[in-house]
Amino acid sequence: MVVDKPAGVLVIPGREGGPCLRDTLEAELGRKVFVVHRLDRDTSGVLVFALDAAVHRALSQAFEAGKVRKRYRALVEGRLEAPQWVDAPLVAGRKGRMRVARPEEPDAKPSRTRVRPVETFAQASLVEAEPVTGRTHQIRVHLLALGHPLLVDHQYGREAPLTEAELGGQGAQEVLTRTPLHAARVEWPALPGVPARAVEAPLPPDMLRALELLRAAG
Repeated sequence: MVVDKPAGVLVIPGREGGPCLRDTLEAELGRKVFVVHRLDRDTSGVLVFALDAAVHRALSQAFEAGKVRKRYRALVEGRLEAPQWVDAPLVAGRKGRMRVARPEEPDAKPSRTRVRPVETFAQASLVEAEPVTGRTHQIRVHLLALGHPLLVDHQYGREAPLTEAELGGQGAQEVLTRTPLHAARVEWPALPGVPARAVEAPLPPDMLRALELLRAAG
């Protein structure tokens, strides 16, 4: 089962409690739902669940083995003019953050991301990010390392929401209040008991509105 996850929703219960997507789906379907992979609370887009243990095992192993191709869309600061390959090992930082490891740091985990520009504007870009590995916050940290952090990111960049005026419009209404990172496509090959699939989720309204304003501003 594939869900287009809205931003602001936890996949599994967090420390503070409250509703999560897995519990909501289980209540609606009246059956157990298996979490195959996760997205951060503020990340929207394609999220895959399994409805039985065998499918869960096959999909989980495919994700862990790097057989699943994931593509994200992100709105970032600055103009990304050409495709980039980021090969920067990551380690845990403070307060739940990740950071690029220093040379020879023992806990460093290999982390690789392909990034390419989709559309560029005066002071921002829409990019596609394809994580080859699956580390926590990998895309966000690698974009920061490139010098193109997400337009809003309370852990790795700007905390305050972006308004229409700041995106080239006229009003004071807030447009982006969360990290503008969206899981746009997930693709896996044929697996034991699971046919090959490619699934996509359209950009959510807040990112579409931001793009509309950026395009109008030129």
